[in-house]
Amino acid sequence: MNPIQLVEQPQLRDGIPDFAPGDTVRVNFKIREGNKTRVQPFEGVVIAIRKRGLGSTFTVRRISFGYGVERIFPFHSPLIEGVQVLRRGRVRRAKLYYLRQLKGKKARIREKR
Repeated sequence: MNPIQLVEQPQLRDGIPDFAPGDTVRVNFKIREGNKTRVQPFEGVVIAIRKRGLGSTFTVRRISFGYGVERIFPFHSPLIEGVQVLRRGRVRRAKLYYLRQLKGKKARIREKR
């Protein structure tokens, strides 16, 4: 085992379900406001996953008040309280950046049965 993996190993977290690009997920993220913390859900479609050990991230996109909003979440962040997979999507590519140009019904993703 190389030294970088030895340092990263205790910080990796378990308990995140398996999901793939095209899936609709709800990420419960802790937000600090002053000295209070609260949990804010962010629900949308996973458009990209980047696996790099401790630096692994996933990008979630949703439409909020007519504008596309994307947020990048680190897999192993202690601020993520949980991830729920709401729908499994059937897509044919790993990065769904083409959804940025689509809107309305064209931006729908078929559901995996």
